[in-house]
Amino acid sequence: MITYTMNSTWQLYYLPQTESTLTHPVQLGSSGLTGIPAVVPGNVELDMMREGILPDLFIGSNIKLLREYESYEWWYETHFEAPEDRSGQVELVFHGVDCLATYWLNGENIGTSDNMLIAHQFDVTDTIRRENHLVIRLQSPLLEAMKKRYEPSMHAQHTNWEHLWVRKAGHSYGWDIMPRALSAGIWRPVELVLHEPNEFTAIAISTIDVSPDLDRAQLNLFYQFRTDPVRFFDGLEIRVTGRCQEFSFHASKPAVFGAGSMMIEVEDPKLWWPRGYGEADLYEVTVELVHQGKIVTVSKEYIGIRLAELIRTETTTLLEGGEFLFKMNHTPILCKGSNWVPLDVFHGRDSERLDQALTLFVEADCNIVRCWGGNVYEDHAFYEKCDRLGLMVWQDFALACAHHPQSTEFTEQIRAEARSIVRALRNHPSLVLWCGDNECDEFYMYRKLDPSYNKLTREVLPEVVRDCDPYRAYLPSSPFMAPTVAGKYDWQLAPERHLWGPRDYFKSQYYKASTYHFVSEIGYHGCPNLSSLQRFLDTDRLWPWQDNEQWIAHATETIGKNGPYASRIQLMADQIREMFGEVPDNLESFIVASQISQAEAKKFFIEMTRIKKWRRTGIIWWNMLDGWPQFSDAVVDYYFGKKLAYHYIRRVQQPVCIMIDEPDNWHVSVVVGNDSRQAAKGTYRVWDADSGDTLLEGAFTVSLNENRTLGSIRISHADHRLFLIEWTLDGTGRTLGNHYLLGFPGFSLERYCKWLPNIAGLIHDFDAAEVGQ
Repeated sequence: MITYTMNSTWQLYYLPQTESTLTHPVQLGSSGLTGIPAVVPGNVELDMMREGILPDLFIGSNIKLLREYESYEWWYETHFEAPEDRSGQVELVFHGVDCLATYWLNGENIGTSDNMLIAHQFDVTDTIRRENHLVIRLQSPLLEAMKKRYEPSMHAQHTNWEHLWVRKAGHSYGWDIMPRALSAGIWRPVELVLHEPNEFTAIAISTIDVSPDLDRAQLNLFYQFRTDPVRFFDGLEIRVTGRCQEFSFHASKPAVFGAGSMMIEVEDPKLWWPRGYGEADLYEVTVELVHQGKIVTVSKEYIGIRLAELIRTETTTLLEGGEFLFKMNHTPILCKGSNWVPLDVFHGRDSERLDQALTLFVEADCNIVRCWGGNVYEDHAFYEKCDRLGLMVWQDFALACAHHPQSTEFTEQIRAEARSIVRALRNHPSLVLWCGDNECDEFYMYRKLDPSYNKLTREVLPEVVRDCDPYRAYLPSSPFMAPTVAGKYDWQLAPERHLWGPRDYFKSQYYKASTYHFVSEIGYHGCPNLSSLQRFLDTDRLWPWQDNEQWIAHATETIGKNGPYASRIQLMADQIREMFGEVPDNLESFIVASQISQAEAKKFFIEMTRIKKWRRTGIIWWNMLDGWPQFSDAVVDYYFGKKLAYHYIRRVQQPVCIMIDEPDNWHVSVVVGNDSRQAAKGTYRVWDADSGDTLLEGAFTVSLNENRTLGSIRISHADHRLFLIEWTLDGTGRTLGNHYLLGFPGFSLERYCKWLPNIAGLIHDFDAAEVGQ
């Protein structure tokens, strides 16, 4: 197979679909439409911005200008040259087209597509020439959605009903973290693929066992290929070689049909581990089809040998217990990471943001990333980086916060989508879980309906996973409401939860007393830095925060001040008031107060999980990075401006961390957590930030993958104090730091700001004077 990425020049034409009489590319020339240059991969809005037709849509309330174009149709046109030598099958592959498309090559209709989330292939063997004319028409998803039938069993968020039928990323229709932008475009590359007579058409390599001593592994290789059937009777063979550094394995077997599988035993394997627990070792696996000693075709894959398990119960209680635990190679993993949300409103820009986004996860010592179901599916580049970085990936299918149609038409569309995605991604070792959807079970329970009614997550998706990726875990929904949970309408019974609730003070009983084991969403608002606000708000709209149209627009409110998300600005102010007893009357102090509130909250949520290990087994907080400029729970804004929370999270997610638990019986306990496969030791000191008095110090040792209480400090609930913590790990020369804020709110913002240099000075990883700037 030979692949050519099409780098041709594109033109874009557009008009209201309700006024269009165009049905074929031949009509474009006489339509009177004037084309504009288009960039592929890209989005139509970005092309219009480049031409000055639209202003910068991220500034002020400009994003609302897109409502006019929701009923438009868009025509892409290009000319390209094909290679002369194309003796076999030729395909055009569109890796991402948003969304309802018709394709013409040299005037001939070669097909249609109706899903932006997957790739589409078209056989053009008999249509392609040396010089070619390609046209794609994109029709309005809004108008398409209006043609559909809706039933009382169906449900969506206030501005999202269009996404029940049309397979676009859910956030496109407006979400609490993303604006409404019914985009269109060819948002991923277009390729010309020349197939050869002999090719592997599928390779899937799964780890099915690792010995308890970690000295042996068993792999299953599934293969399918095409070749001249005559060869089956004449010495065909499958040969497999895997190499990782100086380690290797080899296997072979006769190939008597065009599909088959083989078990491969690997001695002393180099295993793949998540960050903090070991190296993310990868094998380069070469699979060869050999005929009478001659290589006919070859395929290469990069795999990780690892046994990934999700051990879970359907319910949990304080008395009877329960479980939701990831294990890797028989080792329990304390999961710490963030939700992965859209990298950009306009997905044509995703690739240019990918590396910098993943670097944030690495620097923050994350070992897991949850790909949220309101997003697109990420491409191989994302997974390849996660493979190398040791980042486990929890992958939602692209279904979120809705009750989708249960008709055969829709379930079969989801089945095809899932097969495409699972087949594409199943060889990546970083992928540890397929999850049916985001919060759809919860939506059923909100409406007093049984989640097991949902055929998509109870029948269609598990069947696809069992067929195409049978050795990987599947979870029906996040959070999953099993029959026992749903029957009692009691969220507290679910072992894995999204902790949003009242979003009041971050140490309220809602957060501290929850019975969950694993929290896969939890967040707290934090205002972006001043320099970022100045980039997306007009100068005269920077302040005040009350009744500010542009602040509301960048709370992703699509309706206005009375819309469902407008309250998020008030929420941010309320969370400041919860901590400090008042809301500052100037922008600079408001930003700092908001970032402190968020930072302390996110730090507390992570420490709350680590200190209660193994009752609590993981936290995937919401979220690392914004996909557009906004007021949100993200700890890094769209422009990669880091909020204070990012620095606090880096400190409390490191594999060996010393933390202070909440007061009990006149004391706070000092705990060292070790989330690694190696015992650790060193020295530590805890002191009062104001007096400098040492409160606890000494040497410590902690077993691998466990916690240990080092001692306690007497306190009074009436005090407002800051405790500083410093420790050095033997053999590393590294001095690490953390802090603990004692007392009940309201705290003094002025006093906390005086403490900030002491907190920053522990390891000098941020400048206190730059917080909020």
